[in-house]
Amino acid sequence: MTAETLYGADDLTHLEGLEAVRKRPGMYIGSTDSRGINHLFTEVVDNSTDEGIAGHAARIVVTLHADGSVQVDDDGRGIPTGVHAKSGLSGVELVLTRLHAGGKFGGSGYKTSGGLHGVGASAVNALSHRFDVTVKREGKVHQMSFAHGVPGEFDGPGPKAKFTRVSGLNVTGKMKRNESTGTSIRYWHDARYFENGAALDREAVRGKLRNTAFLVPGVTYVLRDVTEGGITEETFHFPNGLSDMVEFLTPSGDKAVSAIIHANGEGTYTENAADENGVMRSKVERTAQVEVSLRWGTGYERTVECFTNTIRNMHGGTHRRGFDRAALKALQEAISKSRGLLKPKEDLPQLDDVLEGMTAVIHVRIPEPQFTSQTKDELSTAGITKVIQNVVERHIKAWTEDKRSKVEAKTVLQKVVDAARVRLTQKQQKDAARRKTALEGAAMPPKLVDCRTTGVARSELFLVEGDSALGSARMARVSEYQALLPLRGKILNVQKASLADTLRNAEISSIVQVLGAGSGRTFDLTTMRYGRVILMADADVDGSHIRTLLITLFAKYMRPVIEDGRLYAAMPPLHKITTKGRNSETIFTFTQREMENTVTKLEKAGKQIVTPVPRFKGLGEMDAEELWDTTMNPATRSVRRITLDDAEAAEAALELLMGEKVEPRRNWLVDSAARVDRAAIDA
Repeated sequence: MTAETLYGADDLTHLEGLEAVRKRPGMYIGSTDSRGINHLFTEVVDNSTDEGIAGHAARIVVTLHADGSVQVDDDGRGIPTGVHAKSGLSGVELVLTRLHAGGKFGGSGYKTSGGLHGVGASAVNALSHRFDVTVKREGKVHQMSFAHGVPGEFDGPGPKAKFTRVSGLNVTGKMKRNESTGTSIRYWHDARYFENGAALDREAVRGKLRNTAFLVPGVTYVLRDVTEGGITEETFHFPNGLSDMVEFLTPSGDKAVSAIIHANGEGTYTENAADENGVMRSKVERTAQVEVSLRWGTGYERTVECFTNTIRNMHGGTHRRGFDRAALKALQEAISKSRGLLKPKEDLPQLDDVLEGMTAVIHVRIPEPQFTSQTKDELSTAGITKVIQNVVERHIKAWTEDKRSKVEAKTVLQKVVDAARVRLTQKQQKDAARRKTALEGAAMPPKLVDCRTTGVARSELFLVEGDSALGSARMARVSEYQALLPLRGKILNVQKASLADTLRNAEISSIVQVLGAGSGRTFDLTTMRYGRVILMADADVDGSHIRTLLITLFAKYMRPVIEDGRLYAAMPPLHKITTKGRNSETIFTFTQREMENTVTKLEKAGKQIVTPVPRFKGLGEMDAEELWDTTMNPATRSVRRITLDDAEAAEAALELLMGEKVEPRRNWLVDSAARVDRAAIDA
């Protein structure tokens, strides 16, 4: 019998209702790690936010309970409780148990909304042990519970209570006099659908509420965090909207070059869309509302955040393209008209020059937006590009021509021209000093111990702490593909230093020169001389500080190395355990607890340990063989890849630990003092 005859209709699987969500959760919430758990919260709170955008809710309260559940309460209209004619279900049960059901598919419920796929709340329900909903509407209090999307009743609190399957919405009482309508949802996500260790990121929740409060100034958001130690509460309300957000996003120490520029307006575009019967109609006219706030500062970093119907679009999209085109065109025209800004035969500035030092927030409100995925990271609605381009270009042009802003506009235009000149100068210098391989005799710092290979596929550069460790590393390395660059002491803290001071630092200058790819905006990853960069510092406090300084350097001036996954931190061991006897063995451990557990395990096995167990004070104490086996051999070593999975949190951490402001760092140290294990301090 052939494989074809064995394959029949019984082998086909039809996933009904919410079963598809449970079978393939990543398709509906983006991933099954912590980001997926955060997305569950986002879907629920966005529904309440849509009520606020429509003008029906003024207060949204998010409670993170000690048992891991999340509760979202709003004072909106409440989910409709009446019976749906086609399905025979109440509105509550319909939107919480059926995919692609809701009031956001062209009806009169919402003009613009972030949740348009209709899978948000029902997906959360499907992936939850327990899902409780309370609706206050039309003078009555309605309640309903679900277990993995199945309606029913629990005989007690929490997800472990006994569940009985029952359909229907229950009326549990009457609303009090002057009591607000609204919806309350509380859910306990099921960890079985997520990776081990995945958990709700409280900082991500805080950031989501703060961002949304900026975008919906008429709504107040409250975050209540319930722990065993008590309840902490934080309120987010920003009456000035995007202006407050620009102020918040502007890097610390970055002085304003211009006042905040507002670009508000609306425009129409056409797109193909399906009618209520699913028939595709061509040239359906849409109206888009555009709100943009931007400002230039004295710094070099750019910060441009994009949102659609309050949903953050991490990867931008069509509205970002329209903004970029508008800003570039408007400023290029203004520079061309201004006498004396450009020298004869000088090229006009490019987009990178225009964006240098800019902080901007882009927010569009459109009906039925299209995204590249359910996680809505990128807007794909094509028609919005031209709309936002017209609105932003018109406002920036008016700003450059207005007599009241003429002086600051001239300052911004000069800044853009200067940025273009610096970019071109750096490019010329980089082209002139284009890196040659070691075999071609390029002049490199004398302390560089280069490798012989001319390609980058296997090559790796070790940034080594101190000359003492260099000696062992030189003997341990494979000279074919492993290069060494020793660093003397601690490099400059670039988070607080200017670009000029950074480039004058001898150690940083050596790193930039050896990598051969430039720095800052002109950094070109394709010209980097090595495939990997490995930070090799001692396993002590000073070593951690050196690693932090180096990571800060790469994050600020050579970020593509991190983004491409080519920056690593070596993990040298702390202890060397040696057993006695004819068949002695050597085991290296990396933490105090690991050493103690290993010693206990060996002793239980009847083996004698050479005591006291020696602890390495630094890389220089290892001989070449030990350093090779533990830290440099690709087959046996452990390294940590430095990533930018959560760039916003990483930026905040670097600013807190390495930035100019001392008081927040002092407060953090004081508040975190209780977390230190004093018994583990090597003093």
